[in-house]
Amino acid sequence: MQRRSFIKNTAFTLGALALFNQQTLANLLAEPTWKIQMLTDDIGMFTERGGTILFMVTKKGVVVVDSQFPDTAQHLIEEIKKKTTKPFRLLINTHHHGDHSGGNIAFKGMVQQVVAHANSKINQEAAAIKQKTEAKQLYPDETFTDSWSKKVGKEKIRLHYFGAGHTNGDCFVHFEHSNIVHTGDLVFNRRHPFVDKTAGANISNWIQVLDTATQKFDNNTIYISGHAATGYENILKKDEVLLFRDYLGNLLTFTGAALKAGKTKEEILKATEIPGSPGWKGDGISRPLTAAIEELTGK
Repeated sequence: MQRRSFIKNTAFTLGALALFNQQTLANLLAEPTWKIQMLTDDIGMFTERGGTILFMVTKKGVVVVDSQFPDTAQHLIEEIKKKTTKPFRLLINTHHHGDHSGGNIAFKGMVQQVVAHANSKINQEAAAIKQKTEAKQLYPDETFTDSWSKKVGKEKIRLHYFGAGHTNGDCFVHFEHSNIVHTGDLVFNRRHPFVDKTAGANISNWIQVLDTATQKFDNNTIYISGHAATGYENILKKDEVLLFRDYLGNLLTFTGAALKAGKTKEEILKATEIPGSPGWKGDGISRPLTAAIEELTGK
């Protein structure tokens, strides 16, 4: 009798647990994979897959900085349409990489203006031709070389180009009234960066670019990084931007010393961290090391 009762109760419990797990799984699958964090009443940060997106919703229209991928951009568009019926006034690309501009196509026929640095447009077109994805692109219809600005409502948005860094076409996007700067991929928070030598990247100059930016903007400026390692934020202060600048310097110092000591590329790529910048961990260290070797050897 006790055994029969045990079997009956156990079967009930397992059945209930299975039902609970199915319901829990369904709930988890129903939860959005993206996250929106408002930084001010008007400006928010969208994260899902790819580079961080910054957006502004005002009575004068919507501004979006970077677009991730077509599917994730659509999620952002749907969320913004819940907040306002105002038009999409402006889409800005910090640079051309697909995880920052691939979602432009989702704004086709919807956004009034797309802006990026001149080199960013050139790079986007070249990449699309190489990958045969021209039909999936929405290119900038306006470009600039040094700076560009536009006023939307109470906010003045200014784009700054300080030279080659992560590519030869990255810009900083400054929301001057709110004092928020989207750095795009000019800043990686505790994550090893992709250094696109095929698109004119220059690590040594990248250091100077970050010096110029942190001198241009004030000590109260809030920076938004393009990417952050798991457990770290995309919202940064000046000292954290300078930590990444120091990482780049340490990268060149370490690689240069290794080359001078006669180490081969294969030996250098065995490194698991950059001395002086232990906070940058995880996979991907071979990317900046390879770029540093190429830059220092000219090969």
